Amino acid sequence: MKLLTSIWLLALAATVLPAQTSRAAPHVAESVMQQDVPIPMRDGVRLRANILLPSQDGRFPVLVYRTPYGKDNALKEYMTFRHAVERGYAVVVQDVRGRYASGGEFRPYQNEGRDGFDTIEWAAQQPWSDGNVGTFGLSYPGAVQWLAGVENPPHLKAMVPAMTFSTPQNFFYAWGTWDLSWMEWIWDNIAFDVRTKQNLAGPKTYEESLAAWAKIGPAMESTVPLRSLAELKEVAPYYYDWLGHPPEDPWWDWCELRNKYGQVHAAVLNLSAWYDDNYGPEGATTNFAGLLKSRAASASRTSLLLGPWVHGVDSTAKTKSGEREFGASATIDYDQVVLDWMDHYLRGLDNGVEKKSPVRYFTMGENRWHDAAAWPPPSHPVPYFLRGLKDGPAGELSREAPTGREEFTAFVSDPNDPVRNPYAASGAHDYRALTKRADVLTFDSAEMTSDTEVTGPVHVRIFLSCDCRDVDVWARLLDVAPDGTAFNVMSPGLDVQRASYRDIDRGRQLLTPDKIYEVDLDHLITSNVFLKGHRIRVQVSGSFFPNFSINLQGGESEVSSSKTQKATIRIYHDAGHTSQVILPVVQP
Repeated sequence: MKLLTSIWLLALAATVLPAQTSRAAPHVAESVMQQDVPIPMRDGVRLRANILLPSQDGRFPVLVYRTPYGKDNALKEYMTFRHAVERGYAVVVQDVRGRYASGGEFRPYQNEGRDGFDTIEWAAQQPWSDGNVGTFGLSYPGAVQWLAGVENPPHLKAMVPAMTFSTPQNFFYAWGTWDLSWMEWIWDNIAFDVRTKQNLAGPKTYEESLAAWAKIGPAMESTVPLRSLAELKEVAPYYYDWLGHPPEDPWWDWCELRNKYGQVHAAVLNLSAWYDDNYGPEGATTNFAGLLKSRAASASRTSLLLGPWVHGVDSTAKTKSGEREFGASATIDYDQVVLDWMDHYLRGLDNGVEKKSPVRYFTMGENRWHDAAAWPPPSHPVPYFLRGLKDGPAGELSREAPTGREEFTAFVSDPNDPVRNPYAASGAHDYRALTKRADVLTFDSAEMTSDTEVTGPVHVRIFLSCDCRDVDVWARLLDVAPDGTAFNVMSPGLDVQRASYRDIDRGRQLLTPDKIYEVDLDHLITSNVFLKGHRIRVQVSGSFFPNFSINLQGGESEVSSSKTQKATIRIYHDAGHTSQVILPVVQP
């Protein structure tokens, strides 16, 4: 592919980031862009990048951004690259392997560690580079940073991975359930480029893909066995490879971060949001804690930033997530956050980054930012016990533990009529209508007598039995206003546990019918003030479709079977089986 060079004139004035007296970075009015520059990988494959350079001669710190969504698209969509050049950075924007202009075969995430390492080290050796390299990006461009970071490229000095994962167990899976959103991700974002390159039938543009998904997407999501899905076989054979590996399979270690933090030596700013995709807030907090532990004997050089947004760079500039309004203070200047981090750790500028609290989080309800020395902030565990009736879905959350014997609330879970999420978009939504379903158990607290802040990990302990071999346990936490509005305080996926994977280190363990089991959900996370007059609600169900796969309940996997079993599930709340939600309450 021919190498093209062009001059970009960058407008100044109102588009420039606010000046800070501590910033000594140069201000650049012009940049040179080299297009489709070939970057050799260790196996001989060449990946293509657009390179933006300040127009003056010199050596510059380098920012690397790697994407499967098209480097040209990224340059049109985001201003971060332009702002980076204005501060005197060289910027490398690369198509990952097998995507758009880059050679090789695209297998999502699997080559990003080695390819990221090679790209970073290539950038450090260029005549326009001063040898200091940083990476940034959100979602897939966030994940590639971690996968390269654990390879420990010597010249990688700083990372800002946003809204990304820590473990395949909460990325490809969600605690034993399969994440069905991979279908739509492939269909909308990946498949049309593959069809174009291979001259396959089907949508050839993003817009055509969206239109087609609206027609056939629901049927695709309902397909069981999962591996019988026909629509992705030509365009995404790797999807079926993924399905062949259950969550406990050691095969997944290539994208497991939790055992590799000691291999990362860059300064890392972890950024996510309460309504990010389920892996985001868990990923950011887990990665932050893992880095701190691995660096206990030295400077941590890591921070954590958690806002009230949904998934995406543009969401960080919005005051509303779903139906919930948080006010003007909820927004951040994403570009400034990224570039201030880079200015300090790549340039060594004394801009105050290292003097800030390592943790900054937004508390919903009171709609205010908090700075903290650690995550989670100090709190004390407050249990709310599930109390209910033997018949019907109604129950209460009580501060008093049950004292009776063998009390339970039962519901029937039917895989052929799953509980459905009525909202396609992320964010906070009013889920009060789910109380009308007989297969959703609702437990409400009394009205709060004062504002109650819940910040940090939330633990749900459920004692259950069923007349089946497996079941998914969903325990959704909601904030109920006096008018009945019931907002979720996190995205679905943090609040589920497949019972057969209640101890994933021991692999899949099917249930014995009618035996009582304890199932712990310990991955819920939020920061929310339940205001005076509001109620805390927990909704328990056996499914939440189409976000995640449906448990067939008979013991066979939905990957390879379509044989379903309707099941009666009992949730116990007696003296010997104290089902409860344990909230991290922060004292005012």
